[in-house]
Amino acid sequence: MKRGLAALAIVALVATAGTVALVMQLRKQPHSPFPRISAYSHGETVRIGPYFYCSVDNLDDCENPETTGELTLTSRSALQLSVEPAIAKAPWWLARTYEGADAAIVQEFRPNTRTAVTIPPIDARYGKLTGVVVQLPTLVRDEFGNEFPLPHAEWSVRTVWEPSAQYPESVSDYPGH
Repeated sequence: MKRGLAALAIVALVATAGTVALVMQLRKQPHSPFPRISAYSHGETVRIGPYFYCSVDNLDDCENPETTGELTLTSRSALQLSVEPAIAKAPWWLARTYEGADAAIVQEFRPNTRTAVTIPPIDARYGKLTGVVVQLPTLVRDEFGNEFPLPHAEWSVRTVWEPSAQYPESVSDYPGH
C-alpha cells in the first residue's frame, strides 16, 4: 500500500513539474490573436504574426502590427515555410521575390492542400531569393461590378544572405533537386 502511494505521489509530482514547465514556456512566447507562419533555414527558425490582418467582410477594418521576419540563407540551405491550419484551411498565396525578377512569382494553394512548402534559395532564372510573402485573398467587387481577389492578410519574411554564400555550380546542386 505504501509503495502504491509513493508511486502515486511521484507521478503527481512529475505531472505538476511538467505543467509548470509548459506554462513557463508558453508565457515566454507572446500570444497573438492572429495565425502565424514559420520559416526555417540553415538551423534558424522565425515564427511571425501578420504584417496586416483585415476583416474578410470589410477590408477597411484592419489591424496593422507590421510584423516581419528575417532569415539568413546560404546557397545550400532551402527555406522551409509552414503555415498554421487557420491559414491553410483557406485559399492562400505564396509570393517569392528574387534579386533579378521584375515581379514576384506567385503560387496559389487550394484550401486544406498544403501547410508547408520548400523553396530553393536560388532560382536558375532570377537568382537569389530575397523574400517570401504569404497572403490570404478575398473576393472584392468594384463600383462597376467587377470581382477580383485582394489580400485581407499578409505575412512577410525577408531573406539575408551570409557574406560567404556562393552560388552553386547548377540548380541540381540544391538540396531537393
